[in-house]
Amino acid sequence: MIRQLLFMSVVLVLCLSLQAEEPLSFVLDIQPILTKAGCNAGACHAKAITGQRGFRLSVLGFEPQEDYEAIVKQCKGRRVFPPAPEESLLITKGAAIVPHTGGKKLEPSSEEYRTLVRWIAEGMPYMQPNEPELKEITVEPSRITLKPETSQQLKVTAHYSNGSSRDVTKLALFEANDSAMASATVSGLVNTLDLPGNVGVMVRFGGKVSVCSIIIPLGAPVDQLLPERNFIDQHVFANLKQVGIPPSPICDDGTFLRRVSLDIGGRLPTLDETKAFLADKSSDKRDRAVEALLNSPDYADYFANKWTSLLKNQRAEAADITANFAFHAWMRDNLLANTPYDQLVREILASTGTIVSNPPVAWYKRVKESTTQVEDVAQLFLGVRMQCAQCHHHPFERWTQAEYYHLAAFFSQIGRKPTAIAGEDLIFHKRGIAQSEHRKTGVMLKPAGLGEPPLDIAPDDDPRLALADWMAQKENPFFAKALVNRYWKHFFKRGLIEPEDDLRDTNPPTNPELLDAMAKHFTDSNYDLKSLIRVIAQSHTYQLSAMTNEHNAIDRQAFSHFYPKRLSAEVLLDSIDMTTVSKTDFADLPPGTRAISLPDNSYTKASPFLKVFGRPDNASVCECERVQSASLAQSLHLMNASDVKAKLTATNGRAEKLAKSEVPSAEGIREIYLTAFSREPSREELSIAEDYLNKPRNDAQDKPIDPARAKRMAYEDLLWAIVNTKEFLFNH
Repeated sequence: MIRQLLFMSVVLVLCLSLQAEEPLSFVLDIQPILTKAGCNAGACHAKAITGQRGFRLSVLGFEPQEDYEAIVKQCKGRRVFPPAPEESLLITKGAAIVPHTGGKKLEPSSEEYRTLVRWIAEGMPYMQPNEPELKEITVEPSRITLKPETSQQLKVTAHYSNGSSRDVTKLALFEANDSAMASATVSGLVNTLDLPGNVGVMVRFGGKVSVCSIIIPLGAPVDQLLPERNFIDQHVFANLKQVGIPPSPICDDGTFLRRVSLDIGGRLPTLDETKAFLADKSSDKRDRAVEALLNSPDYADYFANKWTSLLKNQRAEAADITANFAFHAWMRDNLLANTPYDQLVREILASTGTIVSNPPVAWYKRVKESTTQVEDVAQLFLGVRMQCAQCHHHPFERWTQAEYYHLAAFFSQIGRKPTAIAGEDLIFHKRGIAQSEHRKTGVMLKPAGLGEPPLDIAPDDDPRLALADWMAQKENPFFAKALVNRYWKHFFKRGLIEPEDDLRDTNPPTNPELLDAMAKHFTDSNYDLKSLIRVIAQSHTYQLSAMTNEHNAIDRQAFSHFYPKRLSAEVLLDSIDMTTVSKTDFADLPPGTRAISLPDNSYTKASPFLKVFGRPDNASVCECERVQSASLAQSLHLMNASDVKAKLTATNGRAEKLAKSEVPSAEGIREIYLTAFSREPSREELSIAEDYLNKPRNDAQDKPIDPARAKRMAYEDLLWAIVNTKEFLFNH
């Protein structure tokens, strides 16, 4: 009797325990387990088209209904076996009880294993009646300061539509956006490394994302800061004080003039400009130098080169030459006239007619597919990479497939008609309802800006104008920030957000307050590009020395000093031309045309120099197409290539002129240094160069060389040495 009562008590306890457990749901309980285990990662069962061995899941579980069908119903239900849940293929494969290509993903002793088994035993419900919807996730702490080489456990909470919440830390995914600064374990333990600055840890669960922003201070004393010239200095210096990184001092005049001339005009300052600037003792000479560059044709040439490259001004055939020249000239003229940025973008996006009558139409000559149009516009003008969302929910962002096709609908009514000119189309707006078909559902979707409700656009109205209107709104969260971040990178080597065209919640800026302030300045100025450049170049932040102090050499993102950057291919070629006084000729262009003024990519193919030094082919809207890294081929080209040798030995070049002139060697050396570096040679440099120039020379047969010829050869050698220095190859 006692045994029976004891047995009944145990059974009753077990029953009550089972009743106390909430019934499971595939959406709320099972899908997160699969995501955490990596089953629906792109390299596993979410692989495009086929999945893995015929078993395909949606990327990161963004389509739970499809995944449920694949697990429960496909292959005649062989993946689950309710009579004996532990024998289900889903379980035995995951636990590697039977061979599994993906390896062991489940431990039989784990809570996740038991949950999967219980779900199968319960009949594999997709959702429970009145099941709440996941609304958001939050991470704690959301913003924290951590010393280098310390740890912090994160906690992730899921919040549901019925007001309930639960701790989902064990099932969340964690990833630091800069692995050199911090790492995160699978359990959410963040470990900082020894680099100071700002880093974000992305957290994902159930299709929702959140970010923990971490400040890693160096902790050095920042007792005295430079005076603030504008709001840029205010925000940069405040951040430097917070992270404990003292800034470098202001750079000298020669360095500033060379730096700003390269960054705004894409060229070295002339010898006369350098001499006049160094001799000028007025306090506003740097501001006046910035203003002179902004009003010069050099500014328009240089930035037209940048924008036409990003806008794919590419020559695929000989007939493209007219369109490419017209588009480049249009961009240059508008930059010179300082046309507001929003108007520039509007004229490109909503362009109609022919290239001859309306050059911005050339963009539609290059970009014909609607998918490419929407992806290029989003990445270039909004800083949002939408490519992933064409096929599935964006893995690192909130953008769904539906939002992709809402955006694509703006381009759905573009019409084309061939003209009498071979290869040229007439672009026009086709009358009709603007809509785009969802790739998966087949539903026709109306135009809508990202995160905005759909628009009802009349059949006679061009939807591209509505897109331009939405982009230009001051409260648009992408348009202004994308541009100021892109320009910040142009001047400072790295953006406040990296990559510069990947603005998303899970990739936070290193200085959010500065990015917001710059975007506000840009919109308040009515999208004035010159005003933006002016406020950057006039700031003390931009004018900091590239020479580091005992504390800030480790800084990579706080802008405590100027980050040296390699000269681009076109700028370097022009700089060598100026230093050697030897011009590069380009086919079909007037003599003296500079490399930064080239209208399209075709000249790269004809110039070994431009190709070796990474001039882009204008095939992508990503600035990453331009190669800025050093290579052995570049070093060998500068040292040995015939085109570089020809410039050094050119008739009427600098070496020949200096050799023939009556000026002392010291003056010739000063001229070369002022031209190449915008500074005087040091006493040691001058002494070494003079000794080399005045040294007697013999030929291969050990016979004395004519002094005039020997002097010219010495100047050629000196120029060769100068253009191979890092000081010449970098903007510092």
